[in-house]
Amino acid sequence: MKGLVLSGGHGTRLRPLTYTSAKQLIPVANKPVLFYAIEDLRECGITDINIIVATHSKDEVMAAVGDGSQFNIKVNYIEQKKPGGLAHAVKIAKDYLKNDPFVMYLGDNILKEGIKNLYDAFKFSESAALIAVTRVKNPQRFGVVEIENGKVVRLVEKPKVPKSDLALAGIYFFRSTIFEAIELIKPSSRNELEITDAIQKLVDMGYEVDYKEVTGWWKDTGKPEDILEVNQLLLKEMKKDIRGKIEDNVSINGEVIIGENTIVKAGSKLLGPIIIGRNCEIGPGTYIGPYTSIGDNCRIVGGEIENSIVIGESHIECDRRIVESLIGRNSTITSVNKCLPGGNKLILGEHSIISI
Repeated sequence: MKGLVLSGGHGTRLRPLTYTSAKQLIPVANKPVLFYAIEDLRECGITDINIIVATHSKDEVMAAVGDGSQFNIKVNYIEQKKPGGLAHAVKIAKDYLKNDPFVMYLGDNILKEGIKNLYDAFKFSESAALIAVTRVKNPQRFGVVEIENGKVVRLVEKPKVPKSDLALAGIYFFRSTIFEAIELIKPSSRNELEITDAIQKLVDMGYEVDYKEVTGWWKDTGKPEDILEVNQLLLKEMKKDIRGKIEDNVSINGEVIIGENTIVKAGSKLLGPIIIGRNCEIGPGTYIGPYTSIGDNCRIVGGEIENSIVIGESHIECDRRIVESLIGRNSTITSVNKCLPGGNKLILGEHSIISI
């Protein structure tokens, strides 16, 4: 079985971060979202992976993933020059996927339990497709699946009045019959080839389409609040691992991960779960609170930061309280007047320089 990972799109809901970076490369728990998808495929023994990349982010994704050797896989890149829909992504990958069964994984999705149970269910079936679904409170935001008598009967993309709370969870297993179905559908009202239409065509043609609810949590990391929530969920599962230097008079409580060559200076307080990358300087007198991820090569002096992601190579030296924030790479934050009450919520793109 082969893998098809989608890493396109403009990530408009994550701007300004995505003006300069692919949304799938935004890190959660100090690892790019895209890497979780690749690792899930590798766990299933899928080592032949094709990644769909958008023209604007192609070089960045290729630099991050490389030839796949860091994951012990083989990677091929397919450029989607303009947004054409998920079914269009499958269509342009046909020459690489050939007649082999494959799994399509949206690169901005994360599943707690991975996809091994989905893989096993499809591998030992004769169905044309298997779709991962999950129950959601706002199905109008997603492709919705309607089930009757235990069978998939209808799929609708972002319905205004959903008839089901089962949403497509961004994981699709297909056999080569999907290419036949795609050739028979037409672009939607947004001028895209929708994967929901292609799967519906399989149903209409009499092919069997299976579904399986994902176990554990599932998250689509399309908005800042989603990114922060996934960061929380992942940090909750991590165990203490301190590899840097801790000076005297530093308070550490909870699950705290500290990378190599990082120093935490006197008077600082770390309250987990948190992760701090390599080559960082924390303190003196800095508080880093729960659910915070600090990337590599950061310097944070004074103030408080909690429930936030600092992507890396950033300098924060202020006495402000920063909460629920996404801070892009190479950002600088300083304070104008000394003040701690309340909290500042920031979404900063790369190379931002602000005083608060």
